[in-house]
Amino acid sequence: MDTVSAEDRAVALLYRKDHDRAPKVVAGGRGELARRIVQLAEESGVNIVSDPDLVELLSRVPTGDEIPLELYQAVAELLAFIYQVNQDHARNGQAEIATR
Repeated sequence: MDTVSAEDRAVALLYRKDHDRAPKVVAGGRGELARRIVQLAEESGVNIVSDPDLVELLSRVPTGDEIPLELYQAVAELLAFIYQVNQDHARNGQAEIATR
């Protein structure tokens, strides 16, 4: 049996307020693929947040699908946090999120 730690999983979400009804899973993977997803996010300036429990749940959502209703609250809190960090960054010229 292959065991994978939470650090070896990654899920990427996309949400466009004026276009999408709900956030979508646009990428997900484990092992080397997860590390590549994180690397691409870092290179693109995408916020990275570590939440192993949420990653576990989101990893069950097929790529391209909207997140299920049961995850709306958790993802909304995550997006609100990222929005606040982005606002702080715009005001102060610096803010970082890189927790894993």
